[in-house]
Amino acid sequence: MTTLLWFRRDLRLADNPALDAAVAIGRPVIPVYICDDADADAGEWSPGGASRWWLHGSLSALSSAIEACGNRLILKTGPAEAVINELLSETGATNVFWNRRYEPWATRRDEKIKTALKGKGIEARSFNAGLLREPWAVTTQKGEPYKVFTPFWKALRTSGEPDQPRPAPQRIPAPNDFAESDGLNSWGLLPTRPDWAGGLRDTWIPGEQAAHSRLHDFTEGAVFEYQDKRNLPGLSGTSRLSAHLHFGEIGPRQIWHAVVASALAQTGSPMPRGVETYLSEIAWREFSYHLLFHFPELPFKPLRAEFSNFPWANDPDALSAWQRGATGYPIVDAGMRELWTTGWMHNRVRMIVASFLIKDLLIDWQTGEEWFWDTLVDADLASNAASWQWVAGCGADAAPYFRVFNPTIQGTKFDPDGSYVRKWVPEISKVPDRLIHAPWTAKPIELADAGIKLGRDYPAPIVDHSMARNRALEKYKLLKAGNTDE
Repeated sequence: MTTLLWFRRDLRLADNPALDAAVAIGRPVIPVYICDDADADAGEWSPGGASRWWLHGSLSALSSAIEACGNRLILKTGPAEAVINELLSETGATNVFWNRRYEPWATRRDEKIKTALKGKGIEARSFNAGLLREPWAVTTQKGEPYKVFTPFWKALRTSGEPDQPRPAPQRIPAPNDFAESDGLNSWGLLPTRPDWAGGLRDTWIPGEQAAHSRLHDFTEGAVFEYQDKRNLPGLSGTSRLSAHLHFGEIGPRQIWHAVVASALAQTGSPMPRGVETYLSEIAWREFSYHLLFHFPELPFKPLRAEFSNFPWANDPDALSAWQRGATGYPIVDAGMRELWTTGWMHNRVRMIVASFLIKDLLIDWQTGEEWFWDTLVDADLASNAASWQWVAGCGADAAPYFRVFNPTIQGTKFDPDGSYVRKWVPEISKVPDRLIHAPWTAKPIELADAGIKLGRDYPAPIVDHSMARNRALEKYKLLKAGNTDE
């Protein structure tokens, strides 16, 4: 009599409701992770390269943690339903527990599996490990989903404090015999030829322990200055927990209560300004899942239907320059190079590079969404889709169509000393601060003193921002007027 525990995006032992329920029964537990992301239902949203690298490290850490609790993580490949049925036959398990996912194909698959298991007399239960509130639990007074963040955030706040997180179990009862398991290395999650993950290894440590270490450091200091420093990419002003959160190495309840407890201990208030702002960012993730659940076409279809006819440009050269960090706009190029090297990008810079792709180059937001999906270690379907649609102006709570970020002004405002640009675009590191975000405005002698020749050492801007802004606004005005043929 055993319980099958199906790990998914909950790669942790603490505050894991499915694990707690399995251990509480008092029978042996069979922990299993199924590599089923090649399922046709997932299509183009199977994990990208950076996510696969992180998953390898996260599963390795989880496996070690489970072994320390006296059990073993079983790795299986194949369609989840078939693998679960095989394990049920092999082990005689009578219960299958898991924590919910909210991608549209995952919810369809899970419901199908749950119905089939119950039809066989198998107890199948799912739990909420990944959100503060279920997507269907926060609605307007009319019972409809929210499409604007601020009232969603207010409703979330008034719904009460999140449940207290539970500690990890000391022991996970093991079966007498373990099922056969794949070797993690056999899954080929790590890049080999070429091995492009050096920057990721230098930057990140996947796993639950690393997640809590990062949370501790953040709650001890940076969270209290989050309001003032979160937009400055040259400083360590953010939590950098997004990948840990995406893979479920830490949960939002844990983050919420740790931040509030630290605020109470250090300031006497549960919600000083920086903490309030940070928790609203956790709520933005909740809002993104709220949108994905209620509007499952979010990743590939604009919420505002009129944008389906927007006349996007087809410019492979401009797209390549953007991807390589060679646009001639230092803050844009710094962000894209940080992304390629580390698998992560500062949130303010994400907005800048997204605006540049969409508004300056007129390249479809879905193209940027796909690039981020493959290159981000925190590539999250809900957050990625909602954020790209926000910048494009075609989604929920979208930025007004006329909001076009000026990369030069954004760089000057949020990287005033050029420290961020100098780190990621070292070829212009000797350019003076007042010119670092617009080197093309420098006099020839100033460029010579900095050892720079535009077009040779660093590209000239691939587009004139002022002209590109006017072009974008004209296209958006035509769209607003219902005319996209001109």
